[in-house]
Amino acid sequence: MTLLPVLLAGGAGSRLWPLSREQYPKQFLALTNAHSLLQNTALRTQTLANVAPPLAICAESHRFIVAEQLRAVNMSGAKVLLEPEGRNTGPATTCAALLAAELHGPETVLFVMAADHTIPDEAAFAKASAIAVEAAKAGHIVSFGIQPTHPETGFGYIRAGAALPVDGARLIAEFVEKPPLAKATEFLQVGGYYWNGGMFLFRADVFLDEVKRLEPEMYEACVKSVNNGQRDADFVRLHGPSFGNARNESIDYAVMEKTDKAALVVLDAGWDDVGSWNFLAKLPQVDARGNVARGDVMVEDCDGTLVHGTHRLVTVLGLKDTVVVETVDAILVASRDRLQDVKKVVQRLKAGKRTEALARPRVYRPWGWYETISLSERFQVKRIMVKPGEKLSLQMHHHRAEHWVVVNGTARVTNGEKVFLLGEDESTYIPLGHTHRLENPGKVPLELIEVQSGSYLGEDDIVRFEDVYGRTPLPAGMP
Repeated sequence: MTLLPVLLAGGAGSRLWPLSREQYPKQFLALTNAHSLLQNTALRTQTLANVAPPLAICAESHRFIVAEQLRAVNMSGAKVLLEPEGRNTGPATTCAALLAAELHGPETVLFVMAADHTIPDEAAFAKASAIAVEAAKAGHIVSFGIQPTHPETGFGYIRAGAALPVDGARLIAEFVEKPPLAKATEFLQVGGYYWNGGMFLFRADVFLDEVKRLEPEMYEACVKSVNNGQRDADFVRLHGPSFGNARNESIDYAVMEKTDKAALVVLDAGWDDVGSWNFLAKLPQVDARGNVARGDVMVEDCDGTLVHGTHRLVTVLGLKDTVVVETVDAILVASRDRLQDVKKVVQRLKAGKRTEALARPRVYRPWGWYETISLSERFQVKRIMVKPGEKLSLQMHHHRAEHWVVVNGTARVTNGEKVFLLGEDESTYIPLGHTHRLENPGKVPLELIEVQSGSYLGEDDIVRFEDVYGRTPLPAGMP
């Protein structure tokens, strides 16, 4: 029986601003080691028995980031399911189950989990997963209850019921909404209550039968969205109009709180949902006063201070219970007891149409990345990297001209009717309105400096004529 990990890779992660941005949210960030949270989640699942390459679910705008990050950790055969819009975990999980049954058979066991959580104790994770698989084989839909470590008002709870024949699995007696502090404290004292970590394990056919029975309209919408979707080697694009008819609902409300097949397996493995910068407090301290620092950081006479530096020296002096996060274009300084309100800052940035809420200075594309070095009213300077063998779309701009200077590698340039090679320290000029393309025919990364000049420098001044990545040929706002 195949075990298929399903990685829920949507979400914005606004509480981890300024490192997490709308176009590059927290699941793609390397916060605990050299791998991103998504990569760590995928790697963790591959230690389980009879496991298949993962199925990741994400938005269309993140598809190439997901595919590239999975490729970078050798997840060959991984599939990416693209949601036309966010409809919560109920429809997403149903579509994943339909696809799993099609690809691997109706008895396939799905392990559904968020791609942006951390689970440091992988041995405990594997043990709990093995128990859940046995419960799923017996026809149960398993929810993992996280062993609580403190009274938490930000999570829902699961109350354990009677023991099942599968050793280590229990019935679910009750789902409890996010409680006030007094009630959360009581849960911790009496025991038998566990955080709802949003992790589920079940057979595809069992889950689909329950969705069909409990949410027939959602089921039919998901069937149509999968059957009418588009497929290629890596991506499955759900049919937008059909998927939009599915009720926006979580798997908890759609299925788990209604079914009589729900079961609980306890997970005590150091789980953390990385819901705010307070997760840094779990990392090793740099001194005896409870300070934690990452990057080029100097801490002097501070207590309980968390500092995350990325691009320059960060010094903190005389602070207490404060978080400092530095990036190339923004700095956050916040009291530790107000970190849940970082999303309010992001909302203000969005309302003011500030780019710091949307994208990091380095923007990733399927062919590589670019970052803005300098921006003024009529010019912009970018650094561009193109991976070996990749190429940008054949495109044209209405409002800007471009100068390209190669600083590393070899470029194949299409400039109007001409196609030619450029080596290091060589350059070319792309006049306004000329059709052009940039390619890397070599075996090393191509890096160049691009200087744009014109009356309008926005990323939506692009007309695509041809694109190897299947992106729209119309002005799409992305190079």
